[in-house]
Formats: sequence, structure tokens, C-alpha cells
Amino acid sequence: MAQIEKSDVENLLKQFIDPNNETDLVTAKAVKSISVAGNAVTVKLELGYPANSYLDSLKTGVTELLKTLPGVGEIKVDAGFKVIAHTVQKTLKPLPNVKNIIAVASGKGGVGKSTTSVNLALALSAEGGKVGILDADIYGPSIPTMLGLYGAPDSADGKSMTPKTAYGVQTISIGYLVDAGQAMIWRGPIVTNALQQLLRDTNWSDLDYLIIDLPPGTGDIQLTLVQQIPVSGSIIVTTPQDIALIDAQRGLAMFEKVNVPVLGLVENMSMHICSNCGHEEAIFGHGGGRVMAETNRIDFLGALPLDIHIREFADSGRPTVVADPEGRPTQIYKEIARKVSAKLALQAKDFSSRFPNIVVQNT
Repeated sequence: MAQIEKSDVENLLKQFIDPNNETDLVTAKAVKSISVAGNAVTVKLELGYPANSYLDSLKTGVTELLKTLPGVGEIKVDAGFKVIAHTVQKTLKPLPNVKNIIAVASGKGGVGKSTTSVNLALALSAEGGKVGILDADIYGPSIPTMLGLYGAPDSADGKSMTPKTAYGVQTISIGYLVDAGQAMIWRGPIVTNALQQLLRDTNWSDLDYLIIDLPPGTGDIQLTLVQQIPVSGSIIVTTPQDIALIDAQRGLAMFEKVNVPVLGLVENMSMHICSNCGHEEAIFGHGGGRVMAETNRIDFLGALPLDIHIREFADSGRPTVVADPEGRPTQIYKEIARKVSAKLALQAKDFSSRFPNIVVQNT
């Protein structure tokens, strides 16, 4: 009987492509250890992104692949995940207690960006990540309504704020600090300063991901924010219609200008499905988001239907991912969450926290 070598196992694992990042396990550095004892093989896998709903499938797939080894006996596959910090813009430093910041943007309003942001955060949490969301839309904060949260956040010292939590996700929004009907008549610099305070004066607790729901548009406020906030990656949300895609293209250009990686594009309201007869109709056009992604060589993360329940759940303070955890829209949000975090996991890692601060003192 031929002796099984570690190299044989490793070569097989190079053939296993993770569907979330479209990269083999070895290249993605997900293989932590391989041990061979006689004809018994043990493999330990550690993904760089939260993947609760994928781990069983991963273990089964790898086990079936290893069974093709000639003469193999007992096979044991352990799989888990660990999220670490990734690099941000060169002029900035990562935020304390926040490993990765992901900005969600759209070139125009009305494309479902905030709904996507909230459900993405909840999906990342459901997959096992520690997640927060910052509502950066000063003029029209909607996160409090979507999560059913109201009232000012607590403050232990009168200077910093404790994030309000819903469904395991930490949140902060100007909507917690002002009356719902109050108009925010602020100019750009004041808005930017207010958002910096919300971000840095909130006591985030050991987050793997902080989702920032950016205001719609690509003006001075948005550009200043992505220049001043240490962002690891970004997502563009659009609808299939031409006018939305034109504005989404501007959002993509904005992130490229400030060297923030675009992790992919989400097409919202891609197809209307009649709740009575099930007829599908592309009200806003068909396939525009996918074409834009291909043209710009970025990942197409997924398409969400124009579904009345998504809107109803958000308005009720129980977004789709928590209100209908087994529904198809929730599965799509989870797929998007895994793809986003898996793509981010392939990027360069941030090691600044491993180095001590050097202080020079006169003695």
C-alpha cells in the first residue's frame, strides 16, 4: 500500500475552490495543519471570515475529496473561522476595537442602500461575526426605525457613548440623539465632524466588522468621509436601471480615487415577483448590475428581488434576516455577507496592533 504524504493531501486541497472567494483553500491560507498517521488523515481548516452556514458543507466537501486518495483510511476534517484586521488607507490607522470597516455606498438615493446595510450587518452576525453599524446619513437617518431602536444612548462618563444593540448588532445613529421630526440643517463640515464624533466617541466592543451606511451621493461629504475614516473595503448598491447605474459608477470612481478596495456590487430590486401569481417582471431593467460589475472587473455579490416583505419587515423594526431567517431573501443576504467578508479576508492583513508604541522620554 502506497504511503500517503502530506504533499498529496495539500495538492488535493489546492483543487477545492471556496465558492465564497473563488480561491482554493491553500492559496487562501485556510489550511492550518495537515497530519498523516499511517493511512489516517487529519486536516484543520480556518477560514478568515464568518461562515456558520457554510462550515458543514465545507467539511463534507473536503472529506469527499480526501476519500479519493489511494489507500486512505480514517479522515477527520475540522473547520472554523477567525476574523482579523486588514489594511486601511495608508494615511490612516485602524479604529480601536474595530477590526474592519466596510462602507456601503450608492451614487443616488432610493436604491435600498440602508436596507442592504442593515440586513448585511445582521447576516454577518448570523454567520458568527461580531458586528456594528454606523448610520452615516445625518439628514435622513433610517437605521433606528429599521432596528426598532429609540432614545439616546447611555454614557458612563458624559463624553463617550455606549452603542445601542438590536439582534446582537451594535449601532449608533444621529437618529438616537434628535427628535424624529427635527430637520438637520447642517453644512458639510459640520456633518463631517458630527460623523467623526459618532464613529470615534462610541465605545464599540470588539467588532470584527463595522458597517457604515454612507449618505447617498458622491459629493464633498461622502468624499471627505472616506478620506478620513479607516476603511478596509466598500460595497456599491444599485438597481438595474440606467440612471442608478450611472450614479453607481460615480460611487465606484470615488472609492478608487481614495484607494479603498471595492469588494463588489449588490443589485437591489432586480426582479419583481408578484405576491399573487408569482409572475416575474424586471421593472427596473435586467442585468445592469452584473454588466457594470463585469465592465469594471469587480465582483457581482448578488441580486435581491423587489419584495414587499423586505420593505414591510424593515418598516416594522424586524429586518428580513431576523424576521424570515429561512426565506430566500435571507439566504441571499447571507451569501452576500460571506462573499464580502471572504473577499476581504484575501486582502493584506494589518499587523500594527502587534507592535508596541515607542515613547521617547527625557530622563
